[in-house]
Amino acid sequence: MRPYYEFGHRVTFAETNVVGNVYFTGYLSWQGACRELFLADKAPQVIDRLHRDLALVTVSCSCEYFSELFALDEVSVRMTLVRQEGNQMTMAFDYYRVGRGPALLVARGEQTVACMVRTGDGLVPEKIPDELGAALRPYIARTENGEITLRTAGEPPAGPAEQ
Repeated sequence: MRPYYEFGHRVTFAETNVVGNVYFTGYLSWQGACRELFLADKAPQVIDRLHRDLALVTVSCSCEYFSELFALDEVSVRMTLVRQEGNQMTMAFDYYRVGRGPALLVARGEQTVACMVRTGDGLVPEKIPDELGAALRPYIARTENGEITLRTAGEPPAGPAEQ
């Protein structure tokens, strides 16, 4: 099994701008699509809860861009779990251009999501559902040596030398 969840996508002309490359918000949209398809494929019980009381609230998202993508490029968005703390989890997203020679890393991003429950008083923090935690476990980020890099509450973020 791969150590990441993969969302494959072919860029459409609608996702490009007047210059011809993918507009920066497209990458963030693909993070959401990857996350949603992960839930559908690996944690369908969570989807059921989303229709009832659970809310997965995006707290933050980011993306760094290294190379351009253009219409009809094939992109592989690879998601791993990098942090769990309380009711929040952070996923990393690596974007690779594939299909034309060796895969090329074109962007890297992160997204932090908080688990919440809808109540009569609004949203209330909720622990990460067991079924979601179990579905994410195989995708915990690892170093090239296979060491787990998951950070939990109280651990400092990785410094530049560790990334």
